[in-house]
Amino acid sequence: MRSFDSLTEQEVLALAISLEEDDARIYDDFAEALRADFPEQAEEFVKMRKEEDGHRHRLLDLYRKKFGEHIPLIRRDDVRGFVKRKPIWLTRPLKLSAARKRAQEMEIETGRFYEVAASRTTDVGLRQLLGDLIDEERKHVHTAQTMEANAHVENEQAAQKRLFLLQIIQPGLAGLMDGSVSTLAPLFAAAFATHSSWDTFLIGLAASIGAGISMGFAEALSDDGTLTGRGHPWMRGAITGLMTTLGGLGHTLPYLIPNVYTATTIAVIVVLIELGTIAWIRHKFMDTPLGTAIFQVVVGGILVFLAGVLIGNS
Repeated sequence: MRSFDSLTEQEVLALAISLEEDDARIYDDFAEALRADFPEQAEEFVKMRKEEDGHRHRLLDLYRKKFGEHIPLIRRDDVRGFVKRKPIWLTRPLKLSAARKRAQEMEIETGRFYEVAASRTTDVGLRQLLGDLIDEERKHVHTAQTMEANAHVENEQAAQKRLFLLQIIQPGLAGLMDGSVSTLAPLFAAAFATHSSWDTFLIGLAASIGAGISMGFAEALSDDGTLTGRGHPWMRGAITGLMTTLGGLGHTLPYLIPNVYTATTIAVIVVLIELGTIAWIRHKFMDTPLGTAIFQVVVGGILVFLAGVLIGNS
């Protein structure tokens, strides 16, 4: 990497052009990533992108006058002293607070670059342009700060709620439903077939853990979250797998009671509580009418329960 002091005036101008182009593209990425949830803030980033394009055009005009058409390829990564920036596509879904903070950091860094560059140049035209750009970069810092102060709290909270639903509630609910319902048939089939609490417990434990592992991997491998914004796949998979296991263990643990009939009675009560909890979660977080949620969950649970009873008594 080159030190900044080793750059010629031509290379400083080329680097400035590259910086403005990079910043403009980053602001365009910000606007695109935020448009769905924060349209007003996205438009602010579009305006900042247009202003960065204007800076680049002014730098290009001056460069042509002084050095001609060829611009040497020199980027911020080629020069010591710049902060390494994480690519935008690695930070999806993008939070508004992160975009605002990033914008402030970018403008402060670019402003400092222009200050140092202006102090080193002896060319009047270049010094004047860099001085003007310093003032405009300061305005951008103020714009980013104002954007942060004037952000609509309700919109940001609504967006955070959507992310919470996508990344936590949905995979957790899918796991809880699968664990609570899919393990009913093998558990109660074992209870009615063996009349042994311990054997039933072992079968229920195996079914719960097996279902948890299967659901966890299925969720993690189904979607990497890049396009859907559903978060890190292995985090989602872990949530789904854990909730699937817990859903099955809820009505498996009563079979630690030696009397199989008492254990089965308690297990049935636990199943009803589980199904009611699932219906309530669907109603509260997924905007499903409570009656519809109860009907869908309870009917499915009863059918699986009856299948287990019929198979166990056959």
